[in-house]
Amino acid sequence: MGILDSLENNPALRSALGQLGATVLPAVLNEVLGSNNQGGLSAIVAKLQQSGFGDQVKSWLGNGQNLPISADQLRAVLGSDTVRQLAARYNIPVDQIGQILAQELPKAVDQASPEGHLPHTA
Repeated sequence: MGILDSLENNPALRSALGQLGATVLPAVLNEVLGSNNQGGLSAIVAKLQQSGFGDQVKSWLGNGQNLPISADQLRAVLGSDTVRQLAARYNIPVDQIGQILAQELPKAVDQASPEGHLPHTA
C-alpha cells in the first residue's frame, strides 16, 4: 500500500473532504459547469473528449460504472488557472478542490445524462 492509498483511506481526510465537498460543491460545480469561461457541462465534456478522455466520458454518460479521472487530468483540461481561481474564491487548497471536482464531475455528468447523452441545454 502506497502513501496515496493510505491517505485516500484515511477516515479523517475522507470526512474533511466530504464535509468540504458538501459545503461548497454545489457552488463550485455550478461555477465550473455554468461559467462562461468553461461553457457549461457540454463544453467541458467536449474538452475532455478532445483531450483523450473519451472512454471516461462515455462511461459517465452510460449506465455502467463511471471510470475515474484524476485531479491532475481534470486540472490539465480545465486549466490550472481556472482551478487556482476556484480554490482562491472558495478558500480551498488547490489539491483538495481538484480532488473534489475529479470525484464529483463524473457524478454530475452521469446525473445530467439519464438517457445516455447530455441535453442540449447542459
